[in-house]
Amino acid sequence: MATTEPTTDNGRLIKSAYEAFARGDVPYVLDLIADDVEWIETDAVAIPITGTSRSRQAVLENVFMKLPEHFETFELRPELWIESGDDVVATGRLVARLKNGNDLDAPYAHVFTVKDGKITRNDNHNDTARWLEVL
Repeated sequence: MATTEPTTDNGRLIKSAYEAFARGDVPYVLDLIADDVEWIETDAVAIPITGTSRSRQAVLENVFMKLPEHFETFELRPELWIESGDDVVATGRLVARLKNGNDLDAPYAHVFTVKDGKITRNDNHNDTARWLEVL
């Protein structure tokens, strides 16, 4: 069922990760990620954050630490939650300003799997065409 606010424990856990990320609390977000996570970004090589990370440390290095290299601001605005068992889909908008001065406003869908209170998988779907326009 799609809602504008999460209704399950897993959905609320993912929402808390978005909220922590928004306030810059990366350690909190990392603590929600399983040691053996599968964190999937785009394969589009022209986009600065790509590939699959398979550990908390890899997510930190390959995703979170790369954001300040390319973006002055970066905000994820979840709008819709779809929850089913271990799976939580958050759709929304990414609103950011790049270091080159361009603004990015693009839709996303993040597909999470949560087991035993930890994020075990995150598959990010972004409007890569829009990203490439502003990069």
